[in-house]
Amino acid sequence: MFRSVFAKYITVFMLIIAISFIILAGVMTVIVNNYSESLVKNNIQSVAYSSVRYLEAQLDNKNCNDVAFMMSVPGYNADICLTLEAVVENSGELTVLVTDASGNVILVVDNEQTVYKTDYVIPAALMNEIKSEAKFSQKVDLGDIFDGERSIYAMPIYLSTDSVELVCGTVIICSESFAASDLFSVMAKTVIMASLWIMLAALIAVYFITEKVIGPLKKMNKAAKDFSKGRFDTRVPVKGTDEVSELAIAFNNMAQSLENLENMRNTFMSNVSHDLRTPMTTIAGFIDSIQAGAIPPEKQGYYLDVIATEVRRLSRLVSSLLDISRIQAGDRKFNMKPFDICEMARQILISFEQKIDKKRLDVEFECDDDNMFVNADHDAIYQILYNICDNALKFSYEGGKLRISIVRKKDRKVAVSVYNEGQGIPEADLPCIFDRFYKSDKSRGLDKTGVGLGMYIAKTIIDAHGENIEVKSEYGKYCEFEFTLAQSDAPEGQNSRDMRV
Repeated sequence: MFRSVFAKYITVFMLIIAISFIILAGVMTVIVNNYSESLVKNNIQSVAYSSVRYLEAQLDNKNCNDVAFMMSVPGYNADICLTLEAVVENSGELTVLVTDASGNVILVVDNEQTVYKTDYVIPAALMNEIKSEAKFSQKVDLGDIFDGERSIYAMPIYLSTDSVELVCGTVIICSESFAASDLFSVMAKTVIMASLWIMLAALIAVYFITEKVIGPLKKMNKAAKDFSKGRFDTRVPVKGTDEVSELAIAFNNMAQSLENLENMRNTFMSNVSHDLRTPMTTIAGFIDSIQAGAIPPEKQGYYLDVIATEVRRLSRLVSSLLDISRIQAGDRKFNMKPFDICEMARQILISFEQKIDKKRLDVEFECDDDNMFVNADHDAIYQILYNICDNALKFSYEGGKLRISIVRKKDRKVAVSVYNEGQGIPEADLPCIFDRFYKSDKSRGLDKTGVGLGMYIAKTIIDAHGENIEVKSEYGKYCEFEFTLAQSDAPEGQNSRDMRV
């Protein structure tokens, strides 16, 4: 996985850099070529203009109308050659050709040598093109003068008279190219070296960045394999605060949830095994004793009542397990209809009358109206409220307070809360109280019949109604469960007065 992702990162990153530098090199090449061509053309034009003006001045001084004749004057041609050599020397790799009016090359000047009285002749077609005006031309074949083609700038030499201007010769500046090849070469080397160094730096950076990204993923992959083998205590080290670190934190939270779920599953199996085995052992023992005659007939009724209690306990356990199965499978359907939640709470309190009296609890019943209607599944809400009240009674201190409150909230909601003074729930257990198979009373000192499914079932039912359930508690002082339901109008033909009658 690491190699594959790393190779992809490197390939894509290097490709992006390479393409970027190719585009940059192309743009720079065009810019540099245009700039250097402009510089070279300006330089060539300047050399041509200086040479032509110098020769025209000399012709005028000598009252001569022929460049070739002027150059034939003893000693004078040497001065002209020296002057043109000085011009060329400071102008780069250029060659200056001076011709007469017929195209005969009478002088060749470059950085290496000066040749006077040559046998070279400029082609007539080219002379006809450049005789009348100065012009640039590229890839021109100058015959035997050079090997290969040259780029040239030709400028006529004019002789001014009283009536007309005559062309008495031409200055041709020759160059291998109008582009600055040296500049382009330096630029190309610079771009290539910069590209190589940047790609090397990028490769190193991508390696460490990729390692930083892929490293935690490799650890997560290893942890996931450990999970598949049942080792849920594996965790991924978290470093930094970036997205990968957040993913590692989420992964660890998932691992913690899996570990908690596994612990709850093990606890559930232990509790279910205990809750199944204990009543079955009791039932089997008493039945065997009755059948064997070990229990006198006059006491058999008492022990039959014990057997009936244990059977009901088994029935509740099986019913809870079936509820869980139906909820998980999505088979439990809810019949939503209006009913009086206050009346339901009164009936549940009445059903616990003996237990309340036995613990001498101080009972408070608070509701905004005598009758308050909600839209929900009657049997499901009865199951939740009964279970919460039953737990409140189990964990209440003797002589403590038990309070049921039913109040209206905003957005047409009704809040039902059950408060009791008693053992309460430890703060560490509060986030898990609605989890499956979770029992706050792990010692089973007070709750000997539950298996940790009641609050999970309650939470699932309330969620299915689109409502909320929450718990507040201070260990050793109190506990309060509260859930909300959608408020409803009284069913048609039924009102509060009817409910009180």
